[in-house]
Amino acid sequence: MPTYAHVLYAVDDGILTITMNRPEKLNAATLEMTLELVDAFDQADRDDAVRVVILTGAGRGFCAGADVSGGNVFAEIGPRDPGGLLTLRMFDCKKPIIAAINGAAVGMGATMILAADIRLASEAARFGYVFARRGIVPESASSWFLPRIAGISKALEWCFSGRVFGADEAKAANLVQDVLPADQLLPKAREIAREIADNTSAVSVALTRQLLWKMLGADHPMTAHQLDSKGVQAMGQLPDAGEGVASFLEKRAPTFTMRPSVDMPAFYPWWAERPFDA
Repeated sequence: MPTYAHVLYAVDDGILTITMNRPEKLNAATLEMTLELVDAFDQADRDDAVRVVILTGAGRGFCAGADVSGGNVFAEIGPRDPGGLLTLRMFDCKKPIIAAINGAAVGMGATMILAADIRLASEAARFGYVFARRGIVPESASSWFLPRIAGISKALEWCFSGRVFGADEAKAANLVQDVLPADQLLPKAREIAREIADNTSAVSVALTRQLLWKMLGADHPMTAHQLDSKGVQAMGQLPDAGEGVASFLEKRAPTFTMRPSVDMPAFYPWWAERPFDA
């Protein structure tokens, strides 16, 4: 089990909870914490005991953005912003990611959640794409993610104004799936995670996650059809498909044995080139 300075990593019966752990700073992101989060998702992909990841924050905040207590940290950013390294790592993750947003999610806190598959918010959650108020631009690849989730008009309004808004507005714009009382947030996240972990093939879920995310950028449904066909053909010959059909016919719970770390079909990953190699 990895140990980090500012991130907690805990696996319980197939569910990994990654907790940003700088509560005295509302989990404001430092470079160290961001790289620890990247490493935590690396670990999650390598560990077949992990079926689902829950990302949350310690204390009363989720993540209050970049830690600027030491001054203008943005002047020190290199050719690639650290938040983008995190969201791109999440984007390629083989495990489903549930963001349990327990409090303030501002700046990088509001952009990292965009690469999660399911976003749940506490009634206390607040969101803000505040970059224009800090004299910078949206980061963490949010210019790609946010319009696809909330629509271009709402994304622009949030980013132009930089205003902070509540969980109900976030839900109305599909930024979050549900808004819950604080004491129900993590139980709901675990309930969803449990449903996935107990009933599905880990390899099927990994492929499905990448098919749906990667097809957001396709220019024609034929691309999806070609990949769907490869996926069904490949998986149909492998043990999990046989078990899935047998368990259905025998009216019993399935026992899937394929592991994402070693059993992904040959056509995966179908995307090879990246815009950056650095």
